[in-house]
Parts: sequence; C-alpha cells; structure tokens
Amino acid sequence: MSWGTELWDQFDSLDKHTQWGIDFLERYAKFVKERIEIEQNYAKQLRNLVKKYCPKRSSKDEEPRFTSCIAFFNILNELNDYAGQREVVAEEMAHRVYGELMRYAHDLKTERKMHLQEGRKAQQYLDMCWKQMDNSKKKFERECREAEKAQQSYERLDNDTNATKADVEKAKQQLNLRTHMADENKNEYAAQLQNFNGEQHKHFYVVIPQIYKQLQEMDERRTIKLSECYRGFADSERKVIPIISKCLEGMILAAKSVDERRDSQMVVDSFKSGFEPPGDFPFEDYSQHIYRTISDGTISASKQEGGKVDAKTTVGKAKGKLWLFGKKPKGPALEDFSHLPPEQRRKKLQQRIDELNRELQKESDQKEALNKMKDVYEKNPQMGDPGSLQPKLAETMNNIDRLRMEIHKNEAWLSEVEGKTGGRGDRRHSSDINHLVTQGRESPEGSYTDDANQEVRGPPQQHGHHSEFDDEFEDDDPLPAIGHCKAIYPFDGHNEGTLAMKEGEVLYIIEEDKGDGWTRARRQNGEEGYVPTSYIDVTLEKNSKGHPGEIFTTYWRKVGCKTI
Repeated sequence: MSWGTELWDQFDSLDKHTQWGIDFLERYAKFVKERIEIEQNYAKQLRNLVKKYCPKRSSKDEEPRFTSCIAFFNILNELNDYAGQREVVAEEMAHRVYGELMRYAHDLKTERKMHLQEGRKAQQYLDMCWKQMDNSKKKFERECREAEKAQQSYERLDNDTNATKADVEKAKQQLNLRTHMADENKNEYAAQLQNFNGEQHKHFYVVIPQIYKQLQEMDERRTIKLSECYRGFADSERKVIPIISKCLEGMILAAKSVDERRDSQMVVDSFKSGFEPPGDFPFEDYSQHIYRTISDGTISASKQEGGKVDAKTTVGKAKGKLWLFGKKPKGPALEDFSHLPPEQRRKKLQQRIDELNRELQKESDQKEALNKMKDVYEKNPQMGDPGSLQPKLAETMNNIDRLRMEIHKNEAWLSEVEGKTGGRGDRRHSSDINHLVTQGRESPEGSYTDDANQEVRGPPQQHGHHSEFDDEFEDDDPLPAIGHCKAIYPFDGHNEGTLAMKEGEVLYIIEEDKGDGWTRARRQNGEEGYVPTSYIDVTLEKNSKGHPGEIFTTYWRKVGCKTI
C-alpha cells in the first residue's frame, strides 16, 4: 500500500493530513508537559508537607523518643524519598518524552515543508508543460483556420473570370505560406504534446509517487515516534516503581515498629519522680481536751504537750506528702538539677556525665594527636616547629582538667542523689516542702484539699523539740534570702502553709511572687510560709538583715559546692 499509487491525485488531502499529524504530535507534547508540571507540583507539595510536619529540633531534649513518633518521622522521611521519585518521573518525562517530541516536531515540520515544496514544484513544471502544449495546439489550430481561409480565397479567385492573373498568383502564394506555417505548427504541437505526455507520465508515475512515498515514510516515522513516546511515558514511572515500593515498605515497617509497651515505659521514665506515695494520715484526737480536770493537771499537761507534738508531726507529714499533688516550684534551673525530682535529677546528671565523657574522649584524642605531631616535628624539624603546638596542647590540657573536674562534680551529685533515693524514697528538697498552702481550700500554687482540719493554727515548732518531721528533713538546706519585706497589714495565717505576721514586722523573702499573689517569707527563727503580696512592702537585696555569711554559705551549698 503506497500513497504514490493509491493517492496520486490527493496532494491537498495529504497536505492537510501531514499537517494534522504534526498538530497531533504537538498536542501530545503539550499533554506530557502538563503531566510533568503536575508531577513537579505534586512532589513540591509533598516536600512542603513533610517539611511542615517534621520536628523543629532545636535541642536534643526535643528529639522524638516514643516509637509512635519515631515511626511517624520515618514515614515522613520515606514520603520525602517518594517525592524525590516523583521528581525523577518528571525529569525522565521531560528529557525522554517532551524534549524528544519537541525536537522531532521541529525536524518533522522542516521535512514536510521540503517534500511539499518538491511536490508543488513538480506540479508547477507539469502545468508549464501543459501550457506550452496547449499554446502550440491553439497556434496550430489558428494556423489551420488561416490556411483554410487562404484555400477558399484562392479557389474563389481562380474560378472568378474577372480576377487578374496577379491576384490569383498572390492568393496562391498566400495559400502556400499558410499551409507551410500550419505544417510547422502541427509539428510543434506534436512535439509539445509528446513532451507533455512524457512529463505527465513521469510526474504521476515517478516524481509524485516518490514525493508521496517520502511523505508516507515521514508520517509513519511520526507514528512510530508517538509509539516510542507512549512507551517512554509509561517507562518513566515504571522505572521508579521498585524504589516507590521500597518507600511504601519502609512506611509499613515504620508502622510495625510502633511498640506501645516501650512507649508506656518511656512515659514512666520521663515523668517518674522517685518519690514514695504519701502514707496514711493518723487520727488526731481533739476530744482529749474535753475530759481534762483540775485534779489531773499534771497528766493533762503531759497530754497537752504530747498533743502538740503529734499535731506538729502530723502537719509536717501532711506538708511533706501533699506537695506531690500540687504544682512544682517554678524557680530557675540549678546546676546540680536539685530543682528536679530525684529520678529526673539522676537522669539529667547521668546524661550530662555521658556528654562530658564524650567531650573528654575527644580532647584526649586531640592531645594524643598533638603529642604525636610534636614528636614528628622534634624528629624532623624541617616539617614544623614543635613550639607552635604548645599553645594548643596547653589549651587541650586545660580543657581536659576542666572536664575531669566537671565529671567529678557531677558524679558526686549523682552519688548523692542515688544515695538519697535508695535510703529515703520520699525525701525531697527543702525548697519543695511547705509548698502547698491554701486560701480557703486552694493553695497559691493551685493544689486543693477538702479537709479543713489540715489547716495549721499552732505556733511554729521550736528548735529544742525533735519530731519525726525534723528527723526526716534535717539534711536539707534552707533557701537563701533574696531580700526582706515589711508587713503593711496584719495577717493571721490560719490556712496551712501560710505565715502569720503582725503589722510592721520584718521578714526575709526567700521566693518571689510567681503571679498568684503570694510571696514566700521566713522569720529569723526559721519559720517559713506564704504571705499575701499585697500585705507587704518588698525590698529585694542580696544581704538582708545582717546575715551575708549565712546567705553566702547557704547559696554555695545550694549549687552543689559543699563537697569542696
């Protein structure tokens, strides 16, 4: 099947068909381009989505530790890789399909234009041959008519008796001339006709079939190119399917890695305080005062004294236990992490020791490398000056000594907290004791109790009496005073955790108001409690009431230097 033989008279139709083929090729190229844009936008949106939900890791403490979080972040990483594969698909389509189509379309237009120009030239040449043949034919026909007229004129004069011999001879010469010209035009017409027939045969059986064959081959190559691009369009995505499958498998493995038991254990490790649960409250018998008699004065006095001690012991225990259910003090973070519960403090100290050990190892490796380099310089002076390494070596030694001191100090704190945690599970820092105070039924830090009998109304315990409360907290250090205050109004301090004061009384400030309207204060005899901030005139200063030495000693013991 050939266009040259079957479509010899369909030049215009083939012109339109080849133009449609190129238009279709460019339309498919436009489709591929839009698909590439979709893939690129899809990959971009996926990457933005991953970036949006990835954690902002400003410190190591914020790194995900729960298996569910780690699995989610692994899924985000796999999704980011998946987005990268979509970009690969777009690049492959752009290079293998779209770029190839655009180059081929340009070449196809050039080739089609050349073939059509050859066809038009052949048609123009055939038209020119036909016109030459037609002109010779018309000229021959015209000369034949003129010769016929000359024949009729000669015959008319030859038969006319009145015509002169000269007129007859002239008409005869005119006839011979016209007849000769007619014969010449006849031969010219015959030659032109033969030439046109040859050119026409050559045009329709040689030239046009060859041109149409080239157009047919061009159109078939266009079809083949489309087929290859269709295949490349699919192969661009099929090539990345194995990698995409691995990304999806990675997501499935991430989902399988979620361990609810491990996450629960991490919650315990993260929030475990190390304290023991509060014990039972003892029964306080206030009815003993009803049965007191005059004759039993001595016995009643001993009972009353015993009652006071029990009440204070009860209050001390209550204070020590109830703070666990309130908010923790919001003081600044201390170097020895003593503001944290024992278990969390132990973990923080252990983490710091591990980090310091890693730094120490790096410094030791650097020291060893510098010593080796120094030995090389001493053996080979041309390689360098050994003295140039001395400042760096001295700096490294200082860093090693500093890190060892830090490690020793933190290990001392760690052994201290481990000893306290093992010996007395619910022993707490003195800054956390008496932290639960109530105004009505609610404390300044937000804790709550329903038992009105837990309110403290008795005087503070004297140093001469040793109760269970004193034995339990005798190792803890008082908070340093940060200033002093003067009572503007009297305050009875009936609620638990509060401190009664008289108008004009001067107290030490050991903790500022945290925004709840209460300030923590202490008398000279050591009694501490919360007073309303609006009832006092506060003056913050370092050395209050002539006790700079006590404050300085307490402060340095507070930050962990008591072992020096």
